[in-house]
Amino acid sequence: MKLKYFIALFVLLPFVSFSQDSQGTLTKVGDAVPVFNFEIEKGKTVSISDYKGKLVLINLFATWCPPCNEELPEVQKRIWEKYKGNPKFAFFVFGREEGWDKLIPFKAKKGFTFPILPDADRGIFKLFATQSIPRNIIVDETGKIIYQSIGYTPEEFDGLVKFIDKHLKTSTK
Repeated sequence: MKLKYFIALFVLLPFVSFSQDSQGTLTKVGDAVPVFNFEIEKGKTVSISDYKGKLVLINLFATWCPPCNEELPEVQKRIWEKYKGNPKFAFFVFGREEGWDKLIPFKAKKGFTFPILPDADRGIFKLFATQSIPRNIIVDETGKIIYQSIGYTPEEFDGLVKFIDKHLKTSTK
């Protein structure tokens, strides 16, 4: 009987440790943010490098994703409402595999006022990861990734908010 459990554990262990370690993340804290262009509004393209000098929060999500739909109302209340007028802060939400046709009605229905932008071909997502949403990436004023998270929990989100608060307070002194 013990031998069966040992064999099962031995066979499954590589899969368990692989899924916990990788989670599909391609970037690390300390890396330069990958350079990419995106539509900031229909027909107007910008580059992420245009936002050097600002603290940039990038959120990767999908409209169908339950944890994403838990997180975004918190983002609206606890981050966007607080920092939308701060000239040293920028925030972009990218809809993985979704275009303007889905994102515009989604944003209106939910009452969000922050930028929700298309990533219809996963061109942006695949620079950061191969799987798992929501994801938050914070890029500092020099273009370096200084924070990354995967998934949504209230505790993790509290840490994200505190991280942004602390960084923006120290950078304005």
